[in-house]
Amino acid sequence: MGSRDDKNLTAHWAAHDLGEVVVAADDVRERIVELGRAITLDYAGRPPLLVCVLKGAINFMSDLMRAIELPVEVDFMAVSSYGAATKTSGVVRIVKDLDVDLADRDVLIVEDVVDSGLTLNYLRQYLGARGPRSLEVCALLLKEGEQRVEQDLKYVGFAIGPAFVVGYGLDVNERYRNLDGIYTYVGEV
Repeated sequence: MGSRDDKNLTAHWAAHDLGEVVVAADDVRERIVELGRAITLDYAGRPPLLVCVLKGAINFMSDLMRAIELPVEVDFMAVSSYGAATKTSGVVRIVKDLDVDLADRDVLIVEDVVDSGLTLNYLRQYLGARGPRSLEVCALLLKEGEQRVEQDLKYVGFAIGPAFVVGYGLDVNERYRNLDGIYTYVGEV
């Protein structure tokens, strides 16, 4: 993982709101290459439809799809369970639905962070009802010990503690998404 110096190199403008480096930018890039290789092997001969859960997973999705050596298709879905808070409300709203048919498709949900698991559980049921051949998840982060719903995640980038984190697509009030690494958030909400 990264050092405190990573913050000083890439996020001068946000340093006052950032705590420790949870995952350094180099570690993120390296792990995404590994995930891309695993997905390439697992889906050989049947390229998946990657479903990006907006907005937090956009950076991850962008890098992940380039690390997969298959002719993948992509679509986007926006859900909300946080609002402006740092804890999930448990109520999931579909803000933007998919544009493609999932029937008989191999679908891979690309998620930024799984904490309570409630949103992901809802998404799996919602998308599963559309008849995909397979439905798996690739999550960049899994907050250990936070799940209220048991999760079977095929691909996980990093297991982290319960702290609220920002960077690499993750935000607070739409800020900090453009940081290369992932940091604990210590600022005001």
